[in-house]
Amino acid sequence: MPRLPNPILKDSVPAYIGLGSNLHHPIQQIQQALHRLADLPHTQLHCHSSPYQSQPLGNLDQPDYINACAVLHTQLSPYQLLAQLQLIENQQGRQRTAEKWAARTLDLDLLLYAQFTIQTAQLTLPHPGLYTRHFVLYPLYECQPELILPNGQPLRTWLTTVSHDGLTRLNRVEALAGKP
Repeated sequence: MPRLPNPILKDSVPAYIGLGSNLHHPIQQIQQALHRLADLPHTQLHCHSSPYQSQPLGNLDQPDYINACAVLHTQLSPYQLLAQLQLIENQQGRQRTAEKWAARTLDLDLLLYAQFTIQTAQLTLPHPGLYTRHFVLYPLYECQPELILPNGQPLRTWLTTVSHDGLTRLNRVEALAGKP
């Protein structure tokens, strides 16, 4: 996993982002999203995982997803960061529908923000699917294998609770390997 040479921003916190796409050239959608994450104000892209292919949740009558995780160091608040993630989704053609697990050009989930736990109508941290989704846990582990989760348990403990069936780590795409 590439690490960028920039020093960590002073007074920043780590934020962990889940990326997913299954429409309009998903690999390119993830690449473009990584570029945009790297350009966020008061934020540095620290590293990102390889892309992974996974089956969709819910409605299986849609293309497979390409997933990845990114680690940011940010001075933005969790709500400011969430707003920036939603802006990136919109810029990349995200259409929000009533269907919970609809196909999408881009889905950016704020998985963790330091060790914060938040439960509001706007934001839940850790992300509600963090502990149960293989397409989140495995890429996150690739980025931060020694991560301790807000529940006090090591991330690696949770890998044993989910099957990696249906999850394929793809060869690192060149554009994902370097600075996005």
